[in-house]
Amino acid sequence: MKSIWIVDDDHSIRFVLEKALTREGLPVRCFSNTRELLAALEEDSPQVLVSDIRMPGGSGLDLLAKVKEKHPGLPVIIMTAYSDLDSAVSAFQGGAFEYLPKPFDLSRAVELIRRAQEESLREAAVEQESAAQLPEMLGQAPAMQDVFRAIGRLSQSNVTVLITGESGSGKELVARALHKHSPRGEGPFVAINTAAIPKDLLESELFGHERGAFTGAQATRRGRFEQAEGGTLFLDEIGDMPLDLQTRLLRVLSDGQYYRVGGHSPLRSNVRVIAATHQNLEERVRQGAFREDLFHRLNVIRLRLPPLRERREDVPVLARFFLQRSATELGVEPKRLSEAALASLCAFDFPGNVRQLENICHWLSVMAPSQQVEAKDLPQELLQAERPAEQAVAGEAPAPAAPSFVSSGPALPSFGGGPDAWVAEMAREARRLLAAGEPEVWDQLCRRFEASLIMTALDMTRGRRIEAAQKLGIGRNTITRKIQELGLDV
Repeated sequence: MKSIWIVDDDHSIRFVLEKALTREGLPVRCFSNTRELLAALEEDSPQVLVSDIRMPGGSGLDLLAKVKEKHPGLPVIIMTAYSDLDSAVSAFQGGAFEYLPKPFDLSRAVELIRRAQEESLREAAVEQESAAQLPEMLGQAPAMQDVFRAIGRLSQSNVTVLITGESGSGKELVARALHKHSPRGEGPFVAINTAAIPKDLLESELFGHERGAFTGAQATRRGRFEQAEGGTLFLDEIGDMPLDLQTRLLRVLSDGQYYRVGGHSPLRSNVRVIAATHQNLEERVRQGAFREDLFHRLNVIRLRLPPLRERREDVPVLARFFLQRSATELGVEPKRLSEAALASLCAFDFPGNVRQLENICHWLSVMAPSQQVEAKDLPQELLQAERPAEQAVAGEAPAPAAPSFVSSGPALPSFGGGPDAWVAEMAREARRLLAAGEPEVWDQLCRRFEASLIMTALDMTRGRRIEAAQKLGIGRNTITRKIQELGLDV
């Protein structure tokens, strides 16, 4: 076992900490100045470093910077008798595991070093995982596995694809994966959000312009179609494209030719188009806001990306990934979610989908007060979300905590919103899956049903598994096994 290193010019501090840690069975090595420690660091490394902030011959913050440069995953606890804001901020900005003001309670200091030791062991495991290449996309839910299979089937094709899904669900990630695994993978991938560019500029952005084509056009400009030549052009939010530009896009897709704004010579297009939208394009066509012929040109292959509330079993693995990535970007230790915090995340509907979860994880990496994130540490948007029990007032039935089964199949007889309404929803989902020829429909629905029950019970018991098992009427071993089988445990 690696030892705990303590550096402090105060002999009494070193003596007290060394005795306390030795009683706990932890090996300790002490240093009186940073010079000695840095020399020892050339030959060995500790499991945890505890350093004073102000010492003759060297600052603890300077030592922190040097240690983090060579050992970024090493937990460092900074001690100081100068409990000022600047010292605390500097310590955390430098990547310190924790800030310990003097005088400190000895038992609290030992507990803190224990936590840092556990973090060091976890960091070693994370580094092993990080050695492998980061995945392009993450998802264990059946709906996401369908998307992965579709990307695989399309890997040898140049066909036009339409990706539908709510904002923040990851449509551009799917488009990039389709490009990367296609015959055009070595070519450029160019993305443009057609809803984010004013109508007057969008035509020039897409097709380019000739010099002098309009006021301010002082030079010829290549448009996105030219930039994507030989590769893929991703048109995000295609449902918001103006009608006159829809006509020009249709012409490119039909005959492979287009003109720059102000140009007279046609340009040939060798570009694969992938489009995406969060809107119902069939409804837009009925409203006259989207050309029907363009819709059919784009709708050769359609991929529906499920919202996060339909793939709650993916929340734990996504949260862990985003927390790790945020920690890497910030140069800090990755936060960990307690079972109660994870249960709250899994119960949340995430109207902003995966993008919202990513933002929450980044917020936690910056703002959570300790390495382990408790449910009370979550941002207000989650804490203020009404829970089913809190919604149950006189005359009102509580809203179901389980994820709703979304169906595009034919409607079944209404149950009047009573206690059996969820059965009708599940029947509609079963009908949809069976009609689509999905494999293992029984297993899909059973897993989703069990996951929903367990996550709801854990949410109500604040993550306490034994109590959740009692409420569900199952054994402790059963709920533990199910959590592992269903991938609900980070």
